[in-house]
Amino acid sequence: MTNNDEGMSLVEHLGELRKRIIWVLLVLIGGMVIGIIVAQPLILYLKNVPPASGIAWNAFSPWDSIKLYMNFALVTGLIATLPFALYQIWSFLKPGLRVEEQKASLIFIPLAFLLFLIGLAFAYFVVFKMAFIFTSEISERLDIKETYGITQYFTFMFNILLPIGLIFELPIIIMFLTKLRILNPKRLHKLRRYAYMILVIVAAMITPPDLISAVVVSLPMILLYEVSVWLSGSIYRKQLIKDQEWEEEFGPK
Repeated sequence: MTNNDEGMSLVEHLGELRKRIIWVLLVLIGGMVIGIIVAQPLILYLKNVPPASGIAWNAFSPWDSIKLYMNFALVTGLIATLPFALYQIWSFLKPGLRVEEQKASLIFIPLAFLLFLIGLAFAYFVVFKMAFIFTSEISERLDIKETYGITQYFTFMFNILLPIGLIFELPIIIMFLTKLRILNPKRLHKLRRYAYMILVIVAAMITPPDLISAVVVSLPMILLYEVSVWLSGSIYRKQLIKDQEWEEEFGPK
């Protein structure tokens, strides 16, 4: 009887997870529809601001314009879906959290969305422009005429924006995992050297191959990690205090 109950409970959890995934996909599709609607003014705006304003635009395939619309639709859909997807994750994990943990972790959703937008802004105004200027200078030194395709330009831009936007979610992820008691400051301190190495490698991969650019991008990432460790420590200390209070009240004396 117990095994059947546990089986039904597992089936119910999987069914709930499937429903939430379907809702996230539906919201993503809705966001992509909105993205298609706003794609044209966004593209025209980005075409007329540096660094795009100084280059000629070309289409190397009849499908390039369609691909461009779909890329903008997908990115817009992902941005619009992020807070809803985070809420669905929180709702799915909610039954396993204490009441105070439910309230505290709910705050992570708007903070995660805000950090993602800050990451996108940093990626566009600093990293992307720095990378584009660097590649243009190399082409100029080699006396190469720059002829860019519209899809290549925006693919290059999105390949920088999205990874950095996701990296800026690091403090929220670590805080949430600390809340769930999966991570703690001691583990994060032990993992620091490996985290630094991974962040530096990521920075080197998405920036021009020069030391200054890598440092400019690596430093904010390392700072994010240190802020994450500090936030994790704050949450962990509160957990220890609550655990001690619970033991004093209910545990053996």
